[in-house]
Amino acid sequence: MSDENLWEEDGENTQANKYLLFNLGTEIYGIPISHVINIIELQKITEVPDMPAYIKGVINLRGTVIPVMDLRSRFHLGQRDYDDRTCIIIVKVKERSVGFICDTVAEVHDILPKDIEPPIDFKRDTADSRYISGLGKVGEDVRILLDVEKILSDEDAKILAS
Repeated sequence: MSDENLWEEDGENTQANKYLLFNLGTEIYGIPISHVINIIELQKITEVPDMPAYIKGVINLRGTVIPVMDLRSRFHLGQRDYDDRTCIIIVKVKERSVGFICDTVAEVHDILPKDIEPPIDFKRDTADSRYISGLGKVGEDVRILLDVEKILSDEDAKILAS
């Protein structure tokens, strides 16, 4: 992967409606490409004591220390051994770079606003559903679109900033 921001050459208009799709288990999730800085292969993660279980530690990416979150753990999807397809998606969240560990990266896909349904409301605010910004229809399939800002809670941001 390139050392530069993957989307640096793209203007804001070319990023509209584009989502990076990635796998967690059998489901495909999407995040707005405008938040993505880079995609890197899994590397050595330094554990930091007293962090929530889903914060796996930090990595050193070209001289910048970046906290890394396992999205499977964050979404309570169960453990899976990391392998050669496991990736870290580096995103900008609340003015901070954070790495999201995912099983595999699928593709960048256009999903128009007309093809996005609001998240299903089960009349309860569950931890798993509050991260979902919408359900994107891609052909006959549905992609779970995530709200990057909500994946990292305010409490997490405070912990990582200290």
